[in-house]
Amino acid sequence: MKLLQSAAFAALALGASPALAQAPTVAAPSGSVQGTLDGSIRSFKGIPYAVPPVGGMRWRPPAPMQPWKGVRAATDFGPACVQPQSKTPSVYSPAEPLPVSEDCLTLNVWAPANAKKAPVFFWVHGGALVTGSSREPMYDGKRLAEQGMIVVSINYRLGVLGWLAHPALSLESPQKVSGNYGLLDQMAALAWVKHNIAAFGGDPANVTIAGESAGGLSVLFLMESPLARGMFAKAIAQSAYMVAMPELKKSAYGAPSAEAVGQMLSAGVQAPTLAALRGMDAQKITDSAAKLGFFPFGAVDGLVLPEQMVTSFDKGKQAPVPVLAGFNQGEIRSLMMLAPKAPESAADYEKAIRERYGDFADAFLKLYPAADYRESTLATTRDALYGWTSERLARKQTALGQPSYLYLFDHGYPAMDQAGLHAFHASEIPYVFGTFDGTPPRWPQVPDSDRSLSDNMMRYWANFAKSGAAGPGWPAYGDKRNYLHIAHTPQAKAGLMPGMYDQYEAVVCRRRAAGVAWNWNVGLASPKLPGKAAGCE
Repeated sequence: MKLLQSAAFAALALGASPALAQAPTVAAPSGSVQGTLDGSIRSFKGIPYAVPPVGGMRWRPPAPMQPWKGVRAATDFGPACVQPQSKTPSVYSPAEPLPVSEDCLTLNVWAPANAKKAPVFFWVHGGALVTGSSREPMYDGKRLAEQGMIVVSINYRLGVLGWLAHPALSLESPQKVSGNYGLLDQMAALAWVKHNIAAFGGDPANVTIAGESAGGLSVLFLMESPLARGMFAKAIAQSAYMVAMPELKKSAYGAPSAEAVGQMLSAGVQAPTLAALRGMDAQKITDSAAKLGFFPFGAVDGLVLPEQMVTSFDKGKQAPVPVLAGFNQGEIRSLMMLAPKAPESAADYEKAIRERYGDFADAFLKLYPAADYRESTLATTRDALYGWTSERLARKQTALGQPSYLYLFDHGYPAMDQAGLHAFHASEIPYVFGTFDGTPPRWPQVPDSDRSLSDNMMRYWANFAKSGAAGPGWPAYGDKRNYLHIAHTPQAKAGLMPGMYDQYEAVVCRRRAAGVAWNWNVGLASPKLPGKAAGCE
């Protein structure tokens, strides 16, 4: 009796309620947690995985958590990491503003009640490294966990608080580097999984990292980084982008160094010293940085990210793991800010392309014809960012002898298509998670009749996480360049968008040789294409 009373008092001391007495409890190495039970799935939310460096300790790697005593309530999501409070509504806007805090390094676990050495699906949310949170209803892991997996979703530092580099920060670092703090957070969460997930019934040797958009970009960062090697066994990259990265200490590809950007930001917010920057309110510096145009990104520092991603993957230095990668047919329909303004006529479009692409113009116009120049404008940006990256990832991993699975999500439904958003950016997510009821309020409502498609996709994603193979009906990329075309029903095909990959590979090669960035500055927004370079054609 005294033992039970002691446990109850300990739980109350850590914020638990007496009503949780019958709730599932896990005694993990980092500390015991008490969650909730929903059918056959146990959920544990808001578990701290590292000590966030805040205020005067801001812009440092995450510090390890000391194991806590007693039982911690794990029934509510932790706050989102500090981010700009958007006033412009979009299809991605949540119903209510997210609660935010610098103290945000938490994760969530959904686990089958009878899990034993279950595969682990580790989800990194998107949001351009600026916004987002693991608490978004669309990322609820219950239905995926019902596929026999343990689902983990995380928060990580965003924007200027997560990705700022500065000479003074580098100087105080033992490794003389700065930036990439949000990526170090992701690695700290993976380290937590490695040491704790067995207590939840998971297999620490069978972790699949997964993410969409900036989460997919993070997957690529983790695949490149030597510091993350051995932390995961497989990778899923949805709508990732392998674009030019800033260098920490020198300008590259027409962009200033990451440290120089930090100095410009410091001047812009009128905080000339590191102490002054750390003394600023977290929300104020976040909003100020966004207004000044600070764009967070991983920096090539020789340590966390040793070199440009394209170079690392060309050399075969990335993690040798199976991959599942793909993109959406209508990516840019909800990201119109990434596409240049369409010209007045087809003739104007063709003239602009010929001026920019020179000897490459005929090949470009064959893929993206002037006759349909408005659609061509959207498709150009889609393929330069997401299409080329997805197929490049499949090719590079195949070259390493790893199973690789490529997809094109090309599904629409009446409400989506009527809104002009056919297969828009992130529209595959509620199918992957089975969270039709978790989409934001401006998101076209997914019909229940699409449940069978969602069930198919969940099975494919779960099969891959379990075994590294997508399962029946989805052949590996291989020599035939196989891919899964996901429309009303998934169908295996070969040869995705003939010519697309080869063209962008050649264009990017020329730009790299000439020191020109390869991002969304393509098509009508492209600088003049550099001339032929050795090894590029």
